[in-house]
Amino acid sequence: MAEGANSMWGGRFAGGVDAIMEAINASIGFDCRLFAQDIAGSRAHAAMLARQGIITEEDARAIDEGLTRVQGEIEAGEFPFRAALEDIHMNIEARLREMIGEPAGRLHTARSRNDQVAVDFRLWVREQCDAAIDGLTRLIRAFLAQAEAGADWAMPGFTHLQSAQPVTWGHHMLAYVEMLARDRGRFHDARRRMNECPLGAAALAGTSFPIDRDFTAQALGFDRPTANSLDSVSDRDFALEFLAAASICAMHLSRFAEELVIWSSAQFRFVQLSDAFTTGSSIMPQKKNPDAAELLRAKLGRIMGANVALLVVMKGLALTYSKDMQEDKEQVFDAADNLMLGLAAMEGMVRDMAPQRQALATAAGAGFATATDLADWLVRALGLPFREAHHITGTLVRMAEEAGCDLPDLTLAQMQSVHAGITDDVLGVLGVENSLRSRKSYGGTAPERVREQIARWKEVLA
Repeated sequence: MAEGANSMWGGRFAGGVDAIMEAINASIGFDCRLFAQDIAGSRAHAAMLARQGIITEEDARAIDEGLTRVQGEIEAGEFPFRAALEDIHMNIEARLREMIGEPAGRLHTARSRNDQVAVDFRLWVREQCDAAIDGLTRLIRAFLAQAEAGADWAMPGFTHLQSAQPVTWGHHMLAYVEMLARDRGRFHDARRRMNECPLGAAALAGTSFPIDRDFTAQALGFDRPTANSLDSVSDRDFALEFLAAASICAMHLSRFAEELVIWSSAQFRFVQLSDAFTTGSSIMPQKKNPDAAELLRAKLGRIMGANVALLVVMKGLALTYSKDMQEDKEQVFDAADNLMLGLAAMEGMVRDMAPQRQALATAAGAGFATATDLADWLVRALGLPFREAHHITGTLVRMAEEAGCDLPDLTLAQMQSVHAGITDDVLGVLGVENSLRSRKSYGGTAPERVREQIARWKEVLA
């Protein structure tokens, strides 16, 4: 065989591998991350082969011991990765053969790189789901701690980034608890669906050897083996589902990152971010920039890009395996790295941020935030249709705006000039605190409802 040819499959090819072809074909530069999963899959496969009498127990022991030595070399940074061997599977098998000789050649009996990479990648993505669930749980606890500390603190609620109605700080924090909990549920669902073992599907059609796929599935922690060999090696929907869940989670993280950028500005001063997650300016000594939140906003976009990229890779592939699918991993690796970084950074920012209670309270009453409370009172107390109450309230808002005051500052006579039926009872609903206490509907912002939800989430997380 010509120098440079891959001896693992070179019998079919007389010429060597061109340098350009080697560069485009090799994946060892990134799929080396799958070494632990590849070795775990090989151990389970070798044990099954021996159990079924397909290889000897002696060969299985030699393979298992050799794989332990290989893993030790990789973990110690002493493994000789070679691009000529293309991928992590061939690199490990070649090194195993150097260590134990002939038994290594029997390891690949009744399997293909197609089902091998499918099980490796599925194991890796499954671990990332577990890591995301753990990271989300920690972040949810951080938001819950903020909610409990400010369960009854007034702040403005916004629509269109305009002051809308007063809400509590605890209620705002709990909104993210709900979002992140759904994200956690999506990773749980994705993990459950992907927890089927493709090992034993071989290249695409299964194998004539009397293998036991239930044994290998159980050994690797899967619920069951996959039911169709073609599907087993040809789809990456488990990775796409992970990316979809990660993308939605990234969107939620990015939204709060944007709020932190806004809230920490001199114009808002709603929160103070710690020095750990901010930087200064090289020219403006007064600056404290929310760089961690801004970088998080940008990095999380890469997760959404990875989702689209893998969809594009997969969308035009006929069954079963095509080499295009080698491009599945880098996008997922990058997305998983950025997701875990994003979760950790956001947890740190949420735990460290100091909400400024007075600034929040001052802003809560601005912009005629209790106008809806006035309209609701007109409906309840005077029996007016809501649309008429809405019109009356709008007139009173315009009157207050022209007078340069807020709604509670209007005199009763001024209010009665718009509608004679208004009484001084209306003053009991116009304050921010009154507004907050009145929002008692389930899921509302009233402090008592917020504390109920905090208690519920503590119980869920316990």
